Amino acid sequence: MINQEKVYGNTPCFLNSRKINVKDIDLVDITLYGVPWEGTVTWGDYTGCELGPKLMRICSKRYSGYLPELSHINIFDHLSLGDLGDVPVNPNNTAETMANIEAFADEIWKRGKFSIALGGDHGITYPIVKALGKRTKGKIGVIHLDAHYDNTDDFTGDQFARCSSFARLYEDENVNTECIVHLGIHGPRNTAENGRRAMEAGAKTITIREIRDVNNIKETAKSAFSLASDGTEAVYLSICSDILDCAFNPGGPPDVNGLSTNELLNLIYEITQLGVVGMDFVEVYPQQDANHFSSHLCTTLVLYALAGHIESKKAAAGEALSALI
Repeated sequence: MINQEKVYGNTPCFLNSRKINVKDIDLVDITLYGVPWEGTVTWGDYTGCELGPKLMRICSKRYSGYLPELSHINIFDHLSLGDLGDVPVNPNNTAETMANIEAFADEIWKRGKFSIALGGDHGITYPIVKALGKRTKGKIGVIHLDAHYDNTDDFTGDQFARCSSFARLYEDENVNTECIVHLGIHGPRNTAENGRRAMEAGAKTITIREIRDVNNIKETAKSAFSLASDGTEAVYLSICSDILDCAFNPGGPPDVNGLSTNELLNLIYEITQLGVVGMDFVEVYPQQDANHFSSHLCTTLVLYALAGHIESKKAAAGEALSALI
């Protein structure tokens, strides 16, 4: 029987999962939560990504966990998923919201759970990774799938704007900036200053052209993870919808020359097989997308990530067994 629990109002739990609160986190394998936050708007009237978590949950209701193209795996034969609801946000107080996101994420990280955050704008990544860094003994690496660097120092004075999250992560003492990998960067909505900032911080860049002309998807995943995990204790994955070409992402920013859905899904599957500890998916704008194609995409994206996570757990279990023999 399909779980009919609601997170709030008419909004179902993501993928018909179990509705949980903080005290229930240890009862599930995977935690998911929404961050319905939109801070400073950086492109005219192109706005509304705070509606993303709600629409992504509604769209997920029609799907199962079965992926015939990935060796007929049924995700829910291997993992249980709990939906924690949404982080409380205050649209009138950015600092308060950032603190709320960090505290919310901390409750998950201290229990060692793989977590998936649904945004919201890309500003949410900084407090999530900041919380992770405080719970690890070593440094953090980040694989950042995006068209843009998102490392502008501030936008109209807002240091936590969607375009500034990685500027803040460059400053975080628990993040190894040389293990931040900006993956899939492309297009003139970046500036020369963004590229210079990344180089000066020591962050690595793998452009969209390098993915296609130098590496294949599997080799790109290995290269990115190797860079992000070198000397770090944990690797986090952050995905902005505009890594996709706008032809595949009607609910996202109008960036061209991005990945196809096939390329993105397989890249995520390959990366998560290597052992990331959690992820976010941000910048879906439902009001730009009459058929909610981008919100529907989220379900398959999450399932591919979880399929990779299952393979990672299998590999870790195999290594542990070999060590005992």
